[in-house]
Amino acid sequence: MIHYKSKAEIELVRESSLLVSDALALLAASIKSGVTTLQLDKIAEEFIKDNKASASFKGYHGFPFACCISVNDAVVHGFPTNNELISGDVVSVDVGVFKNGFHGDSAYTFGVGEITQEIKQLMRVTKDSLYKGIEKALLGNRVGDIAYAIQDYTEKQHGYGVVRDLVGHGLGRSLHEDPQVPNFGKRGTGAKLREGLVIAIEPMINLGTKDVFHDKDGWTIRTADGKPSAHYEHDICIQKDKADILSSFTAIEAAEKLNTELCSDY
Repeated sequence: MIHYKSKAEIELVRESSLLVSDALALLAASIKSGVTTLQLDKIAEEFIKDNKASASFKGYHGFPFACCISVNDAVVHGFPTNNELISGDVVSVDVGVFKNGFHGDSAYTFGVGEITQEIKQLMRVTKDSLYKGIEKALLGNRVGDIAYAIQDYTEKQHGYGVVRDLVGHGLGRSLHEDPQVPNFGKRGTGAKLREGLVIAIEPMINLGTKDVFHDKDGWTIRTADGKPSAHYEHDICIQKDKADILSSFTAIEAAEKLNTELCSDY
């Protein structure tokens, strides 16, 4: 069942979504060689608690951490570890926040130190595909229009693998609500987009094959060919003229840029 949100409820989702964005911006300033993903998880969880919220993911179906932190060939749901990040790593961080009865959920992918042009392009195309999907999140369109836009840009135009096993989703009082929002599909299919629908759009795009598998921890999803993956996610609400983006990458991108400049000075 799809739950449409009132204006007041949308603002509560926005508050949680922007708190996620702030947490990701804090991590953007902290990601560098020598830092462990477990340290990043702790930073995010403390920030969320300091803002009188809770981490949506911690305890969700038994997931033991505040953040999903996925490195290199890990697509999503990665466990934070004591392994130190090194230059050339690609790190996707997915964070959820629960505050005032509503969830926010956003993800961003970071490069550590000097990353290859090949990976830079994967990250750029994946992020661009998110906005191409959002452009189709219009009143009267269907979920398949979003899905097709992402798939066409990443798979048909750039030859990347679009993960089929994982999808975006509705968002609100529950972390995962209807409808599912795939990153592949046909135009004109799926649930109709109506005003007040809040969804998380999250392309998960692989450098190589679309195929993935579960790691032995039971959570981490990895690419079948061992090549890296990228993941970006925004929470949006369907409105009359265009989608209202409830989360934000502005502070994340600013912190990412500053961090890159500081690290290059050393």
